[in-house]
Amino acid sequence: MYTNAVVDHAHRKPFLIALAINFLWINASEICRYFFWVKPMLMEAFPDRATEAVITPGILVAWLIWDAILILAATGYYWMYLQRFPNTAFRAVLSATTFIFVAFGILSLGVVNMGLATLSVMLTALPLAWLEQLVAALLTGWVIRRFVSATT
Repeated sequence: MYTNAVVDHAHRKPFLIALAINFLWINASEICRYFFWVKPMLMEAFPDRATEAVITPGILVAWLIWDAILILAATGYYWMYLQRFPNTAFRAVLSATTFIFVAFGILSLGVVNMGLATLSVMLTALPLAWLEQLVAALLTGWVIRRFVSATT
C-alpha cells in the first residue's frame, strides 16, 4: 500500500532503532576523526590560527546541530534507498558514496575554497567520512533486514 510518509507506522520502531544506532556510531566517528586526524592537520597547516581549532561553547552547539542534521539526513536517505533498491552491501556502498558527495563533498570544496582547510586535510577527512557513512548505511541495511523484513 502506498503511503506519503517516509516511515509508516509499522516501520517507525525499526527506523528509530537505526537512528539510535547511527546516532552512537556517527557521533563517535565524527569526534575521533576530528580530534585524531583533522584538528592536528589543521593546526600544522595553520599554526598562526591554532586558536580557531579550539572547541568553544558556540562551536560545540554548532557541532551538535551539524551532527543532528547529518544523522537524520543520512539515516533517512539510507532507509529510503535501501528499501527502494535491493538491500545489499553493494547498494549500501552506492548510497554512502552518493551521500558523501552531496553532504561532505560540497562542504569540503567550500571549506578549501575559502582557505579554511588544505587539500591534504580534505583528502584525509573525506575517505574517513566515507567510511563513517558506509558503516552507517550498512547498519541501516542490517536494521531493515532484521526488523522490517520480519514484520512485512
